[in-house]
Amino acid sequence: MADFEFFFDISSPWTYLAFSRVEAVAERCNVDIDFKPILVGGVFNAVNETVYEARSNPHPVKGRYYLKDLKDWAKFCDVTIGNPPVFPLPAAGVMRVALLAQDEGKLVAFSKAAFHAYWGDLKDISQPEEIAALCEAVGMDAAAVLEAVQSDAVKARLRDNTQELIDRGGFGSPTMFINKTDMYFGNDRFELVEAALKAAD
Repeated sequence: MADFEFFFDISSPWTYLAFSRVEAVAERCNVDIDFKPILVGGVFNAVNETVYEARSNPHPVKGRYYLKDLKDWAKFCDVTIGNPPVFPLPAAGVMRVALLAQDEGKLVAFSKAAFHAYWGDLKDISQPEEIAALCEAVGMDAAAVLEAVQSDAVKARLRDNTQELIDRGGFGSPTMFINKTDMYFGNDRFELVEAALKAAD
């Protein structure tokens, strides 16, 4: 079985699209997914600073197409992507919770709920009360989680995942690796990913 890693941050709409599709790809290719929560802002700060300038001063022609493209992909993936009032999202808290959800075997359920809450329901999931609601929705102890996310150990795990992606040549979310060295970036690379996974089997 090929090794398949999926580095992701819930604050990215393109990652929401990819997350909605990755399980089906893995099932067709008979592989497990090694989910790696990261903080994509940390990646941008290290190796992709131009993303901030592009956000601040988008090209009007490219910007219009960007919105159309995102809307088309959302329809194709059958997910709702709106305009959250808080963007970019301060995602450190929710991504630390994703790590704790992973420990309980609930990462996929938590991440799907968080993606929908932020992009679909337009909630500020950086707020403790919203994080608590997400935890309760997937059967996690909200009080224990809100305490645990402040621990140095959990903070270090998220930093380590983020640094690992940077060290391995990643520059955004989602980033996927097959057998550790074969890297793919973006929601629109699944045809290549699936072909590579089938070839690696």
